[in-house]
Amino acid sequence: MKTILDIKEIEYRRFLCCGLLIGIFCFLGCSEETISDLEFGTLTGNVVSKGDNTPLKNVKISTSPVSNTVFTNDKGDFTLSDIQSGEYSVQAELLDFQTSFEPANVLDGRATNIVFELDSINVENLAPLVPNLIFPEENSGNIGTTVTFQWSSSKNDEDEINYMLELRNGTSNEVTVFSEIKDTLLVVEDLTIGSNYFWQISAADDTSQPVKSKLGGFVTKGNTLNRFLYVRNIKGNNIIFSGSEPTGSSNDNLNQNELQLTNSNFNSYRPLKNNTVNKIAFLRNVGAETHLFTINTDGTDMAQVTHAVPLAGFREDQLGFSWYDGGAKFYFPNFNKLYSINRDGSGLELVYQTDAAIFITDITVNPVNDLVALKTNDLEGYNVKVSLVDVSTNTEEQIVISGESGAIGGLDFSSDGTKIVYTRDVSGAENTEYRQFDSRIFEYQIATDTTTEIDTSKEEGTNDLDAKYAPNDGAVIFVNTSNDGISERKTYRVIPSDSNRKEPLFYDAFMPDWE
Repeated sequence: MKTILDIKEIEYRRFLCCGLLIGIFCFLGCSEETISDLEFGTLTGNVVSKGDNTPLKNVKISTSPVSNTVFTNDKGDFTLSDIQSGEYSVQAELLDFQTSFEPANVLDGRATNIVFELDSINVENLAPLVPNLIFPEENSGNIGTTVTFQWSSSKNDEDEINYMLELRNGTSNEVTVFSEIKDTLLVVEDLTIGSNYFWQISAADDTSQPVKSKLGGFVTKGNTLNRFLYVRNIKGNNIIFSGSEPTGSSNDNLNQNELQLTNSNFNSYRPLKNNTVNKIAFLRNVGAETHLFTINTDGTDMAQVTHAVPLAGFREDQLGFSWYDGGAKFYFPNFNKLYSINRDGSGLELVYQTDAAIFITDITVNPVNDLVALKTNDLEGYNVKVSLVDVSTNTEEQIVISGESGAIGGLDFSSDGTKIVYTRDVSGAENTEYRQFDSRIFEYQIATDTTTEIDTSKEEGTNDLDAKYAPNDGAVIFVNTSNDGISERKTYRVIPSDSNRKEPLFYDAFMPDWE
């Protein structure tokens, strides 16, 4: 019979045996796996550009977890051979493209294929917005010959926008293109009077295709009613304009149908129209010289008349010239000499000459008997004499004024040849700045050899300048301005037969002509 001790010994031996067996199994189960026991597969793929599927070569292919690194061939293909089976994140990198990631499950003994579509780094660029045309408004009319085109901004991101304005003259079909515009407005000059125009704006950045606005259209002003010419100074250059009758006396009613006739890049002044040939003559600076030019009444067909001999004398802004012979010829001064020249620039001829120290500054011609009124002065612009000269005999026929101190200007013949109008500074001041203090308008009657003042009721401290007769001699146009020499100049009309009634015509305007 077994005792309790025997039973316990048997159980103890059984426990040791089980523990030994468990230890053997644990040892066998925890032994290290060998290389021959691992599973391997192949990863293949292709890389193209997104959108057009162009194969991309030299794309760097790598994985996480790390395996091999390879580059795509000319066809965009790549192969990663003998990589351990498992889950991978595959990366594709190429300069100028966004890095892309694709998942891949590599299986034992199999080839796993993936495709990359790489976006260009420019894909994040936003194309410019379509510009909207602001001015001139669609189908607007009565637009001046100088236009400030304006449109809305096309900026849609940080990229710089370049604009292009395409402008077509619907009358002549001439197309002008203005490119590389950075702003949303552009000033264009010298448009043709009374013409239909069409315009369109393109906007582009460095990466996107240009976008275009809708087509706009407008009509420029006509000049059928513009009998007045005048000059305005803009940013240092004198520019010639034409205009028509005012509709009232306030500034809002002045400068009617205003048209710019000369380019603002040049200094052009002293316009003088001849209705017989329908041309406007004017002076323009060419380098250091002053020359005579002509244009049509719409500002087209500009031609330089003088070349070899320029206009010269005391102060270019005081120089004058005159049409004669029905618009076929001009008289113009060069220091102490008076020249004649044909309208086409031929036939230059010296016709009159004074002493070397006496300059011929202004000329006006009597259309009835071809008498010439000359204004001469000394080197400082003073010691003025206005006289009637017969250039054919080189003789002085009659003296209009002489021996008066101070400045004299604004010389013009009446259309009937009986009167001469001019301005004179009655203060008699003579100074190196040629400043005038109290310039007034005077009229000389040739038959009676008498002079009277035309009272314009001008304010104290102002000057009346640039006097000219109206086409019917019934009025005189002139400029009134402060004698400080820097204030605005305004053009008026005075009517002697109506108690010297004065009417404003144009503001910010001088050197007027009315034909």
